[in-house]
Amino acid sequence: MTSSARPHLNRRLAEFGTTIFAEMSALAVATGSINLGQGFPDTDGPEEIREAAVRALRDGRGNQYPPGPGVPELRTAVAAHQERHYGLSYDPDTEVLVTAGATEAIAAALLALVEPGDEVVALEPYYDSYAASIAMAGGRRVPVTLRPHEGGFRLDLDELRAAVTDRTRLLLVNTPHNPTGTVLDRAELAAIAALAVERDLLVVTDEVYEHLVFDGARHLPLATFPGMRERTVSIGSAGKTFSFTGWKVGWVTGTPELVGAVRSVKQFLTYVASGPFQYAVAEALALPDSYFEEFRRGMLARRDILAEGLTAAGFEVFRPAGTYFITTDIRPLGETDGLAFCRALPERAGVVAVPNSVFYDDREAGAPFVRFAFCKRQEVLREAADRLRGM
Repeated sequence: MTSSARPHLNRRLAEFGTTIFAEMSALAVATGSINLGQGFPDTDGPEEIREAAVRALRDGRGNQYPPGPGVPELRTAVAAHQERHYGLSYDPDTEVLVTAGATEAIAAALLALVEPGDEVVALEPYYDSYAASIAMAGGRRVPVTLRPHEGGFRLDLDELRAAVTDRTRLLLVNTPHNPTGTVLDRAELAAIAALAVERDLLVVTDEVYEHLVFDGARHLPLATFPGMRERTVSIGSAGKTFSFTGWKVGWVTGTPELVGAVRSVKQFLTYVASGPFQYAVAEALALPDSYFEEFRRGMLARRDILAEGLTAAGFEVFRPAGTYFITTDIRPLGETDGLAFCRALPERAGVVAVPNSVFYDDREAGAPFVRFAFCKRQEVLREAADRLRGM
């Protein structure tokens, strides 16, 4: 019997194995550790929104295939949300597309807009699906690294400009930024917009943490800047804002041409998904401003509990301006290898975290950084902090 020398995995994806989230979550279960690695809450979102999903199920809405672009109620709600919060006007019928979470939206957008050989400039460290999606599209990723600066991570605009070449097709921007918690400010976004217009670049913006900004920071969609609406694909998601990550309801907004291109790919990925949940998310997006403010305040309190606990345990803490992740530097603990540190941490302290190095092309640049999620109950965060102090 002979074996084939042909690889089983497309060589574009040869560098990608099991995601770090699956590995660390499995380790949390195996060791009974507190899981501050993967970004999912340990409580459900608003009861009235959960009941809206139950009502949709009972009423037979969404139990069969929903419309390919998404149910009209949700597309209308997404458009209303963009108008209400940012003054962006979108046609629900031609400029809004519902996806199976933001991850599918990212993949479909890059597959639709990137040709083989195109360069895609992305802010490093980046969510791991970015690299895989660029590879599946046949593109070449060009990282621009956010670097530690004054207690946070900042973008070097000169480095970004230098990264753009004649082969650059698209900028992939994430703000609020996972994993660093950076929220790009008006000046930075204006510079990105000017660069995109000058070089005639498309832009995909991942804005799933749009309602989780702290300490006076403000989320400003790139599509609101001059010349950007016609070249920007904006991605949102219900999972992070309403604490129903398992529902997998995301969306894309943009011009009819851009959304149509993304839809042409999306229909051959999941086709449709999350039927009954789409109706519930439509109701969630119409919740009063008080919901969004209370949600932000609650997450801010959790951030501060964990940040103080990590500081007391000896980590250098980069207090995030957004998202629900804290990046730390482990070098004050006498450690330098974040991956080894995270693999040993469950046995040492009964806590799971994620090494930031997996979000970098330059693994050495990310080696000393470790990410913790604070989207957990306050008592869980306090227990995790106590365990870490006891290392």
